[in-house]
Amino acid sequence: MKIDTSTASSREIQSILLGAVAPRPIAFASTIDNDGNPNLSPFSFFNAFSSNPPILIFSPARRGRDNTTKHTYDNVKQVPEVVINVVTYDIVQQMSLSSSDFPRGVNEFEKAGFTAIASESVRPFRVKESPIQFECKVQQVIELGDKGGAGNLIICHINIIHLNEKILNEDGSINYQKFQVVGRMGGDDYIKANKESLFTIRKPISSVGIGIDALPQEIKTSIYLTGNELAQLASVEKLPLVNHKRLISLSESHFAMASSMIANGEVLKALNWLINK
Repeated sequence: MKIDTSTASSREIQSILLGAVAPRPIAFASTIDNDGNPNLSPFSFFNAFSSNPPILIFSPARRGRDNTTKHTYDNVKQVPEVVINVVTYDIVQQMSLSSSDFPRGVNEFEKAGFTAIASESVRPFRVKESPIQFECKVQQVIELGDKGGAGNLIICHINIIHLNEKILNEDGSINYQKFQVVGRMGGDDYIKANKESLFTIRKPISSVGIGIDALPQEIKTSIYLTGNELAQLASVEKLPLVNHKRLISLSESHFAMASSMIANGEVLKALNWLINK
């Protein structure tokens, strides 16, 4: 299947983007208008883009059905401030309720049962139930178009970050084992990060791996090893001494044993098993 965006409908493109670019973090954005009316709404076109300066960007797109703008967009044009709250599984249903198309001036904090607490550097309120809250000044708003579905990039400079100490390690880093952050998928689907879904990959920064191209031909062309397994074998800094007779004699059972070692984190042992036993 191939989609030409020049001829596809905005609805079709939207559906593919939401399903393909996933999971997406959720910006639970709290804003306020000139009259002091608070607004609270979630947006999954969102991410962090810089740490120095600290920048978050989210996009309340124009409505596809009637090309109107979201209250969040209207509010930041009036009061260029926002609090972005992190969404966890504990509050995801309330967050969803807040996304209802309430009339302008309706307080989504009250409608969704959230506790509004005062911020320190901006006028919009924080969501008490969220474990992480970013107080931000809006640096710039970039309109990407004037038709339904067009994004509006809200570029936010973070002033203050509030962190619930219950989700932190002793060194102040965030421990995702202590809470379940929620991400957005396509359609009506979400995903939660919990102990079962988390896994760790060591960053190849302190050392440079040899690369898959440097593995012996018999290994890198094996039909029994996956790309993930080859990448782990190729992450070693130096290839062990190669026993070419061993390579020639490799069978499915040898690769199965190596796969088991890799799964247990014994990558170097697996490589030695394949090329030097």
